[in-house]
Amino acid sequence: MANKQLFNSRAADVVRNNAGGVAFAMSDKAALVNYAMLGTFNGTYYTDVSVDIERLRELALSVEPVFLAKLAVLARERGYMRDVPAFLVAALSVRDTALLDKVFARVINNAAMLRNFVQIIRSNVLGRRSLGSAPKRLVAAWLAQANPRTLINAVGQAPSLADVIKLARPHPQDAEREALYGYFIGKVAATDARLPVLVREFEAFRASGTGEVPAVDFRLLTQLSLSTEQWKAIARDAPWQMTRMNLNTFARHGVFEDGALTQVIADRIRNKEAIARAKVFPYQLLAAYLNIGNDVPTVVAEALMDAAEVATQNVPSFEGKVFVFPDVSGSMQAPVTGFRKGSSSKVRCVDVAGLVAATVLRRNPDAEVIAFEGKVVDVRLSPRDSILTNAQKLAAVGGGSTNCSAPLALLNQRKVKADLLFYVSDYESWIDVGSNRGTATAKEWQRFKARQPQAKLACLDLVPNRTTQVRSGEDVLNIGGFSDAVFDILSEFVAGRTNGDAWVKAVDAVVL
Repeated sequence: MANKQLFNSRAADVVRNNAGGVAFAMSDKAALVNYAMLGTFNGTYYTDVSVDIERLRELALSVEPVFLAKLAVLARERGYMRDVPAFLVAALSVRDTALLDKVFARVINNAAMLRNFVQIIRSNVLGRRSLGSAPKRLVAAWLAQANPRTLINAVGQAPSLADVIKLARPHPQDAEREALYGYFIGKVAATDARLPVLVREFEAFRASGTGEVPAVDFRLLTQLSLSTEQWKAIARDAPWQMTRMNLNTFARHGVFEDGALTQVIADRIRNKEAIARAKVFPYQLLAAYLNIGNDVPTVVAEALMDAAEVATQNVPSFEGKVFVFPDVSGSMQAPVTGFRKGSSSKVRCVDVAGLVAATVLRRNPDAEVIAFEGKVVDVRLSPRDSILTNAQKLAAVGGGSTNCSAPLALLNQRKVKADLLFYVSDYESWIDVGSNRGTATAKEWQRFKARQPQAKLACLDLVPNRTTQVRSGEDVLNIGGFSDAVFDILSEFVAGRTNGDAWVKAVDAVVL
């Protein structure tokens, strides 16, 4: 008799997902890309943060260092992610310092990223607690090239900028920089004449509370007793992201009592160029919209809706019949950036799934949206409604178990024709019974494909994961991410210019 271990009918990549359902394991490279484009170092509905970090560590140490380096650049420059790119660069510090030198400045490109990198290095997750010579040299070089405004605006703790300076011990290039480093670590007085003008202005303002508001991050000023006029000055000059994140703060401090300034803020929020420069995720606009209080004027709320339309304008239109399948199951109620004690995002995975579905519908008015949980959920959307309105309508239905095969089974039952099927889910399907050869979703896809050989299946994941419901291939795209790069790749896939390994190919194409 033939060896059963060699000729077992069970496919080697058939595994169990986090919910206990049948799934397909991704390759190490594909799984690492998924973590890089979605990971936030917070727990998810089914996994603890420590589990995700350990999986990420294993994946980062399993691929070639050059892939690691290229992925760090891609996740930062096209994915707009922060945590995992910093982790990947930290992993390079123990794998290939020559590659670390090549990518450090491209990935660690602001103070928050620098603090992330140092924190990860010191955590011992990658086997070291100190910076070491190469990271220390690169951190010192970053500090040396940063201008005073960048350094003074480096708000945050654990580590603070002072901690970073003490660890890196940068050599000051002149008297001003020597005084500046000393100021941050508490060894130079705030009145020292060698300090940059901005630092002295800030300290003078902090001491007196009078005069012109200095051009520093407003978080450095929040503990001061600022007047309404001073808050108006802050709001008038605030950058786009700061404006989006602090509308309620502005309302509490009387900023919107000024009608002309309120209009300035509304115009800033909906400004196309400012939105593009901010590299905003559409879900961040949804977050702002969901979080604003009743005292934020209607004109500002409407500006957020306009901004959401602008931020999703590059979502493509597709030829042929399109179906979108947003997952509205119970696990999709989890925060899209994971559970974080005391500061979990108000935006849930289901909100983002609704936002994506509504956006595709806006650009493809003939598309049909079939929401699902343990079964198909009846909900009707109008392409004439705003994408935020439709997103909220979708997020208001569903709950319960997850059955990713349900919408495909419905189309097969009705013998419906389509050219593109687009899932938006966490892919933790468990109620649809698979087999030792594959998932129920894959089986339904094979049935659909037999009727519609030209059809393509795109699966957008919203949670960092190592499994999927249908294997990637020429006609199946598995992709994760929040940035508009997702839709760039989706367009390429639908046009036949790339296949299911598109993210891995995009990583390989990065030039270091």
